[in-house]
Amino acid sequence: MANSPGKKVSLQIQDIAPILFGAVGLLAAIVTIWMNISIAQAADVEEIPEEVSTEVPLDEELTLPVFDTSHSGYQLTRRVDPSTEISQRSRVEILRYTVQSGDAVFSIAEKYGISPETLLWGNYEVLNDDPHLLKPGQELNILPVDGVYYQWKEGDDLEAVADELGVEPLAITEWPGNKLDPVNPVVETGEWLVVPGGSRPFRQWFVPDPIRPQAGVGSAYGPGGCTGDYTGGAVGSGGFIWPTSNHFLSGNDYWSGHLAIDIAAGYGSAIWAADNGVIVFAGWSTVGYGNMVMIDHGNGWVTLYAHLEYVSVGCGQSVYQGQTIGSGGSTGNSTGPHLHFETRLNGGFVNPWYVLP
Repeated sequence: MANSPGKKVSLQIQDIAPILFGAVGLLAAIVTIWMNISIAQAADVEEIPEEVSTEVPLDEELTLPVFDTSHSGYQLTRRVDPSTEISQRSRVEILRYTVQSGDAVFSIAEKYGISPETLLWGNYEVLNDDPHLLKPGQELNILPVDGVYYQWKEGDDLEAVADELGVEPLAITEWPGNKLDPVNPVVETGEWLVVPGGSRPFRQWFVPDPIRPQAGVGSAYGPGGCTGDYTGGAVGSGGFIWPTSNHFLSGNDYWSGHLAIDIAAGYGSAIWAADNGVIVFAGWSTVGYGNMVMIDHGNGWVTLYAHLEYVSVGCGQSVYQGQTIGSGGSTGNSTGPHLHFETRLNGGFVNPWYVLP
């Protein structure tokens, strides 16, 4: 019974201890806040330093810091982007191009991203659909898209013109370069329009095939034309070799308006017979080919060699594969030295790339 009061006192202290610790913590927090407020107020009333002057005395020279060029080789620089004749944005206007020496319809078209046909269809008044009429100094229209450049004639009808060129009327009225009212399009006589996607038939320009044994195309195509009965003579092997030492182009490739390839051949370079056969044209032509040679191979094949500087074979002569028949040149309608080379089979044209090794 004597220990009971002590136990009661011990229990009361244990209950009060957490309250005492909480009170002490609260008091410490209050003191800390009060001290921080006092420090901040003291900082606010401190004297603000006088403004530092940035003026430079008149008697002192102002100099810039020395630029360190020791690492200039590691700097990023922007490459110069020279202006070009071909805009990077979509073009709607017609450009004008002056034909230079060495140009060809194919190379000009490739330069401007249009088809060779489009270059002809945009310049009928100058080239008459004949790529061999291209000459240095000519001014050509360069259309912005593949199609036809059409001059409106008196009595023309929009639907009829569109049908003739193989397009819908909207292709003409909605082309922004034509500047037509799509609701009420009015076209004046003589006005030129771009017809995107349009096309028209080509006029094919070529020397007709000879007929063996009555070989030759006659003098109708120039004084180099052969006449006579050429029965017999050398017959081709059916395989062809390159007619020049070069095996790359210098002008037009094979396409619908140019049924041949223009092989690089310098002035005076040797031109060889691509296979055995009989000469059925040897000399000057009046069809724009200049000095020309045709060989009838006697097996349905005929080869043609044009723009030669000179011809070293004659009518009716048998020649053999690899034999020299003339030299490279730029005679006739040509803007630079090259060999216009054709391969034909039974009256039809064959792409020379298909038969050359």
